Amino acid sequence: MAYEYDLFVIGAGSGGVRAARVAAMAGAQVAVAEEHRVGGTCVIRGCVPKKFMVYASEFSNHFKTAEGFGWSGLGAANFDWKTFITAKDIEIARLSGIYVTNLQRAGADLVHARAVLKDAHTVEIVGKNQTVSADKILIATGGRPVKPDLPGAEHAITSDEAFHLETLPKSILIVGGGYIAVEFAGIFAGLGSEVTLLYRGPNILRGFDEDVRLHLSAEMEKRGIKIVLACEHTRIEKTDGGLVSHFSNGIDVTTEQVMFATGREPYVKDLGLETAGVELTERGAIKVDQFSKTTADNIWAVGDVTDRINLTPVAIREGQAFAETVFKDNPTSFDHQDVATAVFSQPPIGTVGLTEAEARHQVGKVDIYREVFRPMKVTFYSGNERALMKMVVDAKTQRVLGVHMVGPDAPEIIQMAAIAVKMGITKQQWDATCAVHPTAAEEFVTMREKYVPQEIGGVA
Repeated sequence: MAYEYDLFVIGAGSGGVRAARVAAMAGAQVAVAEEHRVGGTCVIRGCVPKKFMVYASEFSNHFKTAEGFGWSGLGAANFDWKTFITAKDIEIARLSGIYVTNLQRAGADLVHARAVLKDAHTVEIVGKNQTVSADKILIATGGRPVKPDLPGAEHAITSDEAFHLETLPKSILIVGGGYIAVEFAGIFAGLGSEVTLLYRGPNILRGFDEDVRLHLSAEMEKRGIKIVLACEHTRIEKTDGGLVSHFSNGIDVTTEQVMFATGREPYVKDLGLETAGVELTERGAIKVDQFSKTTADNIWAVGDVTDRINLTPVAIREGQAFAETVFKDNPTSFDHQDVATAVFSQPPIGTVGLTEAEARHQVGKVDIYREVFRPMKVTFYSGNERALMKMVVDAKTQRVLGVHMVGPDAPEIIQMAAIAVKMGITKQQWDATCAVHPTAAEEFVTMREKYVPQEIGGVA
């Protein structure tokens, strides 16, 4: 049977765009459908605009630091939210346009509409009374933020709306303990909002190394962020004085804004997956094998919609691997082990590999190297910020299993550490690297003494 396209991609985020471009440049007839703006979560409502907001919010702390280095008059600086939002929107539009241009230069057709599956080879273009056929289909629709089902939740926003608020809230309650929650807590606090972070668990950033979690929460509180743990929302009440959040511990908090950062879910609703034989996992993600192939023979899926590792660079690598496998006769699967990641909290986190708890569970005995110190810039003006560096090493083989950092430039530093961890470097090889002085990064290659936890209450 002759099809109109060799490949039809549903979703023009980072993963879908990479797959479409590589396939098109390999000679395939490709179409890409996007119901919103080209660029996906990362470019439009995620990593990129959020990083701009982080940059903006850091200046308030930079101004305080500058005074310690002899600068004066910076305390009178004012932040204008509308000016920033306008500049941010212009830059996001430019980046989205680059994605469009790259698709068109590769020879792919771009459809600005929602697409759903009618069967395994037929796609309906919603609202245009049109269907197209394709030999192969790639689903790259990403994820969407979710709100909990509680009274008054309609009064709250998610991260999607946070990028387009008309005014900067004087106070905000952020609900959640993941990377989105802690990043926006730092953003709003840095811009001048009074911030409360509410999380139902015992500490923020579940799944991260325990030392990292403890260290970041302490540093966030130093910056004026109030963290409420082991507590949940029961309802939100809209009043003339603001949004009243009622907590399960009986406490009420009134803020101008409430933001839910309680998780994201794969965007699969009404895509017609069942009509094409595409199965979902128990968590509602598209089920795929190591080559991103679904349970339908001619349909693949990459990125957040598969809920493997929900990071933009991972989606790009999955999209590249798909195109290599299917259109370049080069079977390729992306290795999801030892993927480095950053949390653009304030201070930021960089991490790769196993946490201490994961390592102890997998290999048994481990050696821990750990330092907590004041960065050089901070010591100059007698600041109280602290950085954390930690390495987890297999005691038997001396292989470095995990590297974790909280502090200035952690995301930049962890990228290089990730190369070493991915290569299977040993602690001795790591130690053979000469330090770059004076830097914070040199602490990683000068840690020689194993860390022995102090006993608390007679228990180590």
